Parts: sequence; structure tokens; C-alpha cells
Amino acid sequence: MKISYEWLQDFIDLSIKPEELIYQLNRLGFMVEKVEEKEGDHVLEIETYANRPDTLGHLGIAREIAAALNLKLKEKSWPIKEAPILTSDLISIEISEPNLCSRYCGLVVREVKVGPSPDWLRRRLEKIGLRSINNVVDVTNYVLMATGHPIHAFDYQRLVGPRIVVRSARRGEKLRLLGGEIIELSPENLVIADAEKPIALAGIIGGEDSAVTNETTEIFIESAWFNPISIRRTRKHFGLDTDASYRFERGADINFPPIAAKMAASLLSEFGGQVTREMIDVYPIPYRPKEVLLRLSKVKDLLGVEIEGSFIHSLFQSLGFEIHSTTNLNFLVRVPSHRIDIEREADLIEEIARFYGYDQIPAVIPPLKVIEKIPNRRQSQLKKIRYLLHHLGFDEVLNFSFSDPDRERTFKTGLQPISLSNPLSLKASVLRTTLLGGLLENVAYNQKRGLESLRLFEIGNIYFWENNNPVEKLFLGLAINGWFDQPSWSHRGEKADFFHLKGALEVLLNELRYEPFVFSPGENNFFEPGYCLSLEIKGDRLGYLGKIKSEILREFDIEDEVYAAEINLTALLAKQPRPFNYIPVSRFPAIIRDLSFLVDKEIPYEEIRRSLFNLDLPYLESFDLIDRFTSPHLGEDQVSLTLRFVYRHPSRTLLAEEADKIDKRIIAYLRSNFQAKLREGGQN
Repeated sequence: MKISYEWLQDFIDLSIKPEELIYQLNRLGFMVEKVEEKEGDHVLEIETYANRPDTLGHLGIAREIAAALNLKLKEKSWPIKEAPILTSDLISIEISEPNLCSRYCGLVVREVKVGPSPDWLRRRLEKIGLRSINNVVDVTNYVLMATGHPIHAFDYQRLVGPRIVVRSARRGEKLRLLGGEIIELSPENLVIADAEKPIALAGIIGGEDSAVTNETTEIFIESAWFNPISIRRTRKHFGLDTDASYRFERGADINFPPIAAKMAASLLSEFGGQVTREMIDVYPIPYRPKEVLLRLSKVKDLLGVEIEGSFIHSLFQSLGFEIHSTTNLNFLVRVPSHRIDIEREADLIEEIARFYGYDQIPAVIPPLKVIEKIPNRRQSQLKKIRYLLHHLGFDEVLNFSFSDPDRERTFKTGLQPISLSNPLSLKASVLRTTLLGGLLENVAYNQKRGLESLRLFEIGNIYFWENNNPVEKLFLGLAINGWFDQPSWSHRGEKADFFHLKGALEVLLNELRYEPFVFSPGENNFFEPGYCLSLEIKGDRLGYLGKIKSEILREFDIEDEVYAAEINLTALLAKQPRPFNYIPVSRFPAIIRDLSFLVDKEIPYEEIRRSLFNLDLPYLESFDLIDRFTSPHLGEDQVSLTLRFVYRHPSRTLLAEEADKIDKRIIAYLRSNFQAKLREGGQN
């Protein structure tokens, strides 16, 4: 943006040399990129802050310089030659979109003679790179560059009604812009319309049908505030870049439209025009000033230097803020409407730093305050889950939460998915209700690229509706496929199966100390019948594991078997794990006994395990299933289970006779409760 030294003197008594002005601007953060001398004036090209639209005019820069040099802004009156008629008698103004246009002011100027601008006005504009067009257009540009607030002039006699309506465009409406281009409008575009049709694209550019011409004798002056987001969206849609849109989309001062309109009317009355009485000011959503608490202690904490309260008070008053002392150490600061960048206490402290001078703030290393991290059991448990699964050979994946509605229907989770209002595509238009869809996509992707062994896990949220409320829960998903142990010249290798997955979950739950847990036969729409277990902890079902159904695998174009599990971590982590107990390594040897039993095939091992666990046998340290065997010689309904029992006395060497007594008790118990038979030669 270009700033004229001479023009700045309209707002402040500036007596410093241009070099000093450049120094002050740079010091305040307005970097001077270029300086030119034109007709005895110095024109500075400066780069302003992106969030400071108030400095996009000479008034805003003058306000900054005045505060830096302890000067006062000039109070200039804008006299008007009034016509003996009210503005409201000539035109009406209506705002139908108050959220997009919160203020709209207007005046009518009569007996206007459109022609060349006076020399002083033409020179002002040409120095900063604007071409003089005529006195009316030049006045609107003058107000824009002087104050940073855009205004627009319509040919009053070409307005139908005469009426001004600020509304959304109707579908199919068209507008011929200044310059002749015709654009097709949509309801997303805010327009200025008369009683019949759009006459301007609000806050961006006027229309040719209402443009000021050499025949114009009456002018309607528009000065308004428009929503920045709406202006930016429309400007980008049509590819239009104007001085007005550049300022409106960064945020204009909602209290300035009446002043800007009066400035323009005053200048036009100097050129012979007569201004209607009583400006129309439609203001449906009045501005409520922001108030921010400023603490001197916070100023010192952020800047590292103690700054006097008197300096702060004087600075904010000179910048147009209202400041009141609540205590000797605190101020309540009311932010002026032109400072849209001020939102919080840190923004006020930044202002103090700019004017105090960054070069006066000592460069010291602040004391390092180490705050002990607050323990987070949930995060610790998740970290441990990842650690354990990595060491069990699993690789973590991260998939998108977006999912294909057809894929969600394939899994039949029974949960109502949440649809996205603005999806990237139809293939990603709902939020996932299961993690297995993403894991199966990972399996398919890697299989097609020749990877023959996959062990994957994902920790992520699923989403669904529950009682008309959106719910998200954290789940753990696992999937294994292909070789568990790759074949080589020395052995045949081993394929990953259901028991590898179950074993991984058992290790995980044991290490997390969520005991006792139970695997029970279950049914789930994901898994093949007879190949599904449910995981239960303390009476609550927390998940399923099993063999993925073949029809689901076909949907993902997967040929090999896939075993998977899905665990509700939200419910699991809410439970209290078993306390950690330290037991020293025993100095005494253990007695290990293997017992082989014939049991009915329909009896799940989990039931036998649970019964033995609750039997409370003396000296029993642990037991486990080490072999499961079926054969026609055993009978179609029989299965051989070999259990390994480890006995140990805590304070002495256990005797073989004592272990024999425990063996007999186990054999008798299994015979009585499960009709189990000790196989011939099944004890060693």
C-alpha cells in the first residue's frame, strides 16, 4: 500500500523528516519497501499486517504514528450543503440478510455536475498510483485511500423504486459489472439490488446499469459493513480482485460507514452538489465492544520487562482504546471497533511491545520452569498396548475415519452411522462404525504387492448415533493373515491362524493385568460361525475375535484367510486392572506334571480352564494347555487335551507325594464335573 507524507499531514501535525517517519514505521512493524519523491512529496510503499485492515488507509497509519510520537489526531469537520428534503423521502433501504450486512448507510446528493476533479484531488490520487476518472469516482477513491473504508456511488436516477435492497441473489439472476462483463449469480452471492434487479455485487464491484456517467445529476452514496467471509467467498468464486473487496474481506470498521458517507457527501457538496438531510442508517445488529482484562503481571511474564502502568494507560488512550484501572495492577480495556485484531490479553501485550520497542526488551534467557507431568493412566495404557503389540510382531496402521456407506452395510454392525454434511466423495460420506474395514483394505493392498505375512493393529475411534446423540468410542482392531513363520529349507513354516490371534490377546490382557478374562463361544456378523469368540471381563462383553467371513473377504478382493479382533478400549480402560504384586523368584525347584484327558468335543477348554482356576489347589503355580489332539481311534465325539501343571512350595522343596495328591484331586474333579477320562499312559 502507498502512503503520501503530505496526505498524512491531513490527520496529524507531522513535522519530522521522511527518514524519521520511515524509521518509526519500520519500528512499529510497517515495513517500508520503497520510497519515491513526487512533486515535492514523499510516497512510501509499505507492507502492513495481514490482520490490520485499519491500516489500509492514511488515517490508520496516522493513528499509529501519532501514538508513537505522542501527537494528537486532527479533528476535521465535514461541512455539508444540505438540500431541503429528507433522504428517506427519496429512497428506501432494506437489509434482508443482516448477518451478511450488519449496517448500511446512504445519502442522496443532488445537482451534481460530473466532470474532471480539481487539481488537488487528482494529484493526491495519482501520487499513490490511481488514475483520475471523474470527480464522483475520484471522491469514492479518495475516501477509500484516506480512511481505508470503501464506499460506492450509484446513479440515483437509474435506481428502480427508488429502492435499495441488500439481499442474496436469486438463482439465474445476472449482473453486468463495471467494464461490461456479465456474471451469473447464485443464492450464495450477496447483492445490492433495486426494486427489480441486482445493481452491484455487495462489497466488491458495482454494476454498469447503475454506474455514474457524464449525464448523471443525482447520486446515491452507499457506505456499509459486509461480512468478510461472504465477501471472500464471492470474490474467489468470480475471480474478482478490487480495492473494496481487499478491505472488506479483512474486516471493516462497523462504526465508520456514517463517517465515510458524510466525507464523500461533503466533498461532493464542495463541487456544487446538495446533500439530502438525515442520512439513512439501517443498523439491525449493533456492535458490542469487546472488553479485555490486562494484567501488569502478565505483561512482565510475556515481555520479560516491567513496564509502568502510566505508559500503558497513555498508549491505549492515544490508540483510541478506553482503559480503566480495576486495581493498581489490572486494567479493563475496551477495544475500539476498528481494531478487529484484538481478541485477548496477549494481543494487548503485543501492542505494548511494539510501542515500547522490541529493541528495549532485554535479551535474556527466561528461567525454566519444569512442571511435573500429570499422570494420565489412559495414555499410559495405550502406550503400553502399542509397545506390547509391536513386540508381538504387529505393525500399527492409521486409517481415515471416513467410510463408504456400502462397505458399512457389508459389516452389519447394527450401529447407525453418522453421515457427513460435506463429504469429500460418496465413497467417504459416513464415519466408520468398525475398524475392520480399514484393516481389510490394508490387507488387500499389501497382498496385491506380494507381502505374504501381515500382522496389523489400529487404535482409533468408531462413530455412531445412540438415542439421537452422536457417540464416539475408542476401539482396538487386529488382523493377521498369511505366514506366521515363513517356510525355509529347514522347516515347512506355519500359517497364521485363530490361535495365534487369541494368544496375542491373552498376552496383551495378562500384561495389562485385566484379569480374570474369559473367551466364550460367540456369534458376530463379521466372523464365520464356529470361528468366533467373545471376550468378557468381569461380566462385560468387550469384543470379538474370529475368522472373517468369506463374503466379506470377497468384497475386499482378498483370497486368503484373515483372522481379526475388535476390542472396545473405551470400556476396557474404564476397568481397574489387577494391582501389581511383586513376587521374588523362588529358590526351590518346581514339579511339572503333564496329564492327558479324553473329553467331549462340545466342552470348550475355556470352561475347563475356568473351573480349574477356581478350584484353589495348593502349591499350583500355573497350568496351561500344551496339546489338543483328535483321531478316529479316539472316537468322533472325543478330543485329547494335555494339560501341563507346575507345582511349587514357597518355602521348601515340594515332595513328589504331595504333587501326586494334587494330581489325584484334579483327575477326580475333571472326571466328576466333565466326565473326563485319563488317557492310558496319560500321566508323566
